[in-house]
Amino acid sequence: MAMAAERSPIVKHDFDLAGLRLSAGEGRRLQLEVPIEPLTLGSERYQAEPAQVPVELTISRMTGGGYALRLRFTAALSGPCVRCLKTAAPQIEVDAREVDRPGEGEELDSPYVRDESLDLTAWARDALALALPAKILCREDCAGLCPICAADLNQAGPEHHHESAPDPRWAKLRELKLE
Repeated sequence: MAMAAERSPIVKHDFDLAGLRLSAGEGRRLQLEVPIEPLTLGSERYQAEPAQVPVELTISRMTGGGYALRLRFTAALSGPCVRCLKTAAPQIEVDAREVDRPGEGEELDSPYVRDESLDLTAWARDALALALPAKILCREDCAGLCPICAADLNQAGPEHHHESAPDPRWAKLRELKLE
């Protein structure tokens, strides 16, 4: 009987903003480590590396209540290249900002702050997802796989080609016997 591999749950990393006891106009810059859950893009799984990503969190208390938040970090995203399927690990730089001013309208209400508690894990994961390039590649000039024989065009080179097959729509005309 096969046993299913257990996935260790990602611990939600809530940060207590009220515990900083910031007065209006005051701010703090903190160095923290945050786990980032794997991302699934186009049915492929991508994992942020390292497991605990070092982040810089800047928190400022605004006059009238609320917080201005900034999250910065760099992480490698390890997974398959969308062109050749080899392992890709591009470095992704994230610089995200959030504002939380309760009662000031939906656009100023951060989904990551509830009762002066910041869900840092969810924010880091979402910020990483938004910072991703359109395609995850092993290298910028990845040539991909040959659509006919699936050869790795990075290794096969530009001389790799196939004779083009005749267009099947013209097959009946080739049966004609003209004298």
